[in-house]
Amino acid sequence: MADLIREAPLGQLLRFITGNRVLKYPEEMPDFELPQTYTAAINNSEKVNPQSQATSQLPSSYTSEVSLSRRSDEEQADRNIALERKETVLDHEAHSVERTRSRLQTQPFSNERLEIEQQLSLAKTKSIAIVPTKTSDGNILVDWYTTDDAANPQNWSKGKKALVSLIICVYTFVVYTGSAIYVSSAEGVMHKFNVGYLDASLPLSLYVLAYGIGPLIFSPLSEIPGIGRSPVYAVTMALFTILSLPTALVDSFAGLLVLRFLQGFFGSPCLATGAATMQDMYSLIYLPYALTSWVSA
Repeated sequence: MADLIREAPLGQLLRFITGNRVLKYPEEMPDFELPQTYTAAINNSEKVNPQSQATSQLPSSYTSEVSLSRRSDEEQADRNIALERKETVLDHEAHSVERTRSRLQTQPFSNERLEIEQQLSLAKTKSIAIVPTKTSDGNILVDWYTTDDAANPQNWSKGKKALVSLIICVYTFVVYTGSAIYVSSAEGVMHKFNVGYLDASLPLSLYVLAYGIGPLIFSPLSEIPGIGRSPVYAVTMALFTILSLPTALVDSFAGLLVLRFLQGFFGSPCLATGAATMQDMYSLIYLPYALTSWVSA
């Protein structure tokens, strides 16, 4: 329950107000220990860094000599990287760590992704450590700690997945309803603002146009790790709800057009990103059922 509250907009707001002193993540706890696989990867990176730093501090007078032997140095660096990778694998094997492929290392909706998820679903009762991938320049790509990491949406309980899916479906239903529900009031708009039928259809058209433009901005934002999907959903839905009040009370036809456009714009994230949220939680084995529910909404 604490995890559910922490990930909700209210929990994130409480964390922001208190400076992350409440509803802490496991990594923020004083007794948190980095998994052995990451510790080994960091230690191996530190062995290589001093050599690269020493090379970068050569005097400028040796620039010509370095340029002449650059190719041989690069070949030697490649050999060092290959040797380092072998040492890393041996170190992991010495600690009985199994190298496990992660779904993050595959393309979505691919056969390889399906195979990985089938294997993980069969071995979901086992907790297998995921060895982090290290790039050729020594950077460690962060992944889940284990195959059953509780922070991974794929490992959420069925109840939590169902609740989040229901919220996304209701969210999508409300935004779509917001476009078509205007049709019943078109005649009233014509009488109130003394406009023709063509003009009265503009608030509907602008709403639809706006929720086609919004995902061009909000969908890429939701893919940035430092932002994620939840803040985009929470902020835009709050603005969508607030704009409903002035839209109902506006006394200017031009103002109605602007407000309807903004409503469609801020209501758009769920229409383009809702399917991605379902994919975050459900594997390819069960994803068709989740997408069917979302599309129905």
